[in-house]
Amino acid sequence: MISKITHWIKNNQEETVIITLILFLGAFLRLYKIDQYMTFLGDEGRDAIIVRKLLLNFDLVFVGPGTSVGNMYLGPLYYYMMAPALLFANFNPVGPSIMVALLGVATVFFVWFITKKWFGKTGAFIAAILYAISPVIIIFSRHSWNPNIMPFFALITIYSLWKIWQEHKWKWLWVLGIAFAFVLQSHYLGLILLPIIFIFWLLTLRDLYMEKIASRKIELGKYFKNSLILLLFFIGLMSPLIMFDAKHNWGNIKAMQTFFLERRGSVSFNPLLSIQKIYPTWQLMMTRLVAGTDIQIGRIVAIVTLILLGYLVFRLIKNGLSKSTVNAFLLVGLWLVIGLIGLSFYNQAIYDHYLGFLFPAPFILLGAISQNIVNSKKIIGKIVVLLAFSILVYVNLLNNPLKTAPGKQLQNTIEVARKIQQESNGKKYNFAVIADRNYEGAYQYFLELWGTNILMIDPQKYGETLANQLFVVCEYEDKTKCQPTSNPKAEVANFGWSKIQEKWDVDRVELFKLVHNI
Repeated sequence: MISKITHWIKNNQEETVIITLILFLGAFLRLYKIDQYMTFLGDEGRDAIIVRKLLLNFDLVFVGPGTSVGNMYLGPLYYYMMAPALLFANFNPVGPSIMVALLGVATVFFVWFITKKWFGKTGAFIAAILYAISPVIIIFSRHSWNPNIMPFFALITIYSLWKIWQEHKWKWLWVLGIAFAFVLQSHYLGLILLPIIFIFWLLTLRDLYMEKIASRKIELGKYFKNSLILLLFFIGLMSPLIMFDAKHNWGNIKAMQTFFLERRGSVSFNPLLSIQKIYPTWQLMMTRLVAGTDIQIGRIVAIVTLILLGYLVFRLIKNGLSKSTVNAFLLVGLWLVIGLIGLSFYNQAIYDHYLGFLFPAPFILLGAISQNIVNSKKIIGKIVVLLAFSILVYVNLLNNPLKTAPGKQLQNTIEVARKIQQESNGKKYNFAVIADRNYEGAYQYFLELWGTNILMIDPQKYGETLANQLFVVCEYEDKTKCQPTSNPKAEVANFGWSKIQEKWDVDRVELFKLVHNI
């Protein structure tokens, strides 16, 4: 393998330089001041607490984080991915964020590699550059969160299908099973990839039956054998969640059933309603991912891309394209079409991270379209591609997230936690956060990491977990809402009748020390 790579680099020095520069650009945009730009709130702190216990106490994890809707839980694979990064960083939460950023850079590489393999080097460079500088993708590539690994594993899933379907590399069925398990445990919208996997599994089976070769029976045997291994890998990686669910009366399965079949308003399988939402979802995707969040440019890109795609289909019918190119278009096309149809069934707002399983797809499609226009050898076509590419580069760089001052959430959390450590004087204390969009996890991680005597009140062990002091962090922008003695949140209310002993302004939050009002 190493000798092949070395040989390719020697014979493609210009391409090597260009892709290296693109990867450096992608790495810079994701890693620059990552400790200041990364998100570190309650969810990230909760994950870090769980992984730290896994590393120090060998407290095995069988279930992952809960979903924001539907009372469902993901699998724990992301926690096990986090563990080496957190350990290598000496329990600094920046470690897992760097891991996600490097995975984002790897995705840039595979966008280039796959687009080049399927369509050509010009389209590959266009796809890779646009993916590397997309503001939304950069934001989701620089902090530790389970949905942020989905683009990488979704792309590996799709590429595995190609290797199986077109090259008959049966061991890629193993990769498919592993990659899809990671997709599904990063976000349940990864289920939308399942029909694509099934379709190309059947297409491969059909092709094998139609091949007139003496070894057909042998190849079929290998195909089914490796498909069984695919299932074993997939089930093996899903087994912790399955065991957890079985132990808890199949609560996750019941929650999924309720969400998809019984909850009204969240999911609708009405074809007429879904068809109406496909184009708006397409436009949303092109705006958020390709057009640098610029709504007007996004509308133009969405329309022009469909027109050019129609032109390529016309060319295919009239002049014909190579079988390999047609098949690549089919795979990317079904990835996008089934993905958009799947999203159209969802009736709530589609947030950017919901598109994670589709992140690389529009860039590969644009690379493919650009390559075919360039291949037509018409000067006007090349000028149009260059102009469109320049505009997209401009709007993406114009909205680059590095132009915004870093939030320094990690540093602010550490500063507040240090103040609590100092003021607790080594004594036992309870802790709570009152805020609109945050909870205790981020602060709690450092307070536990530093060995302070933090106790989270447990109603079932009230006497053992109730301390004589309670520290309350108030993050409300409207400070008049900071009334910790009367706040109904359980972590505050369970402390009992209290009074404010001291108060501090730390960075942008208010910190209160409460004691029992006896």
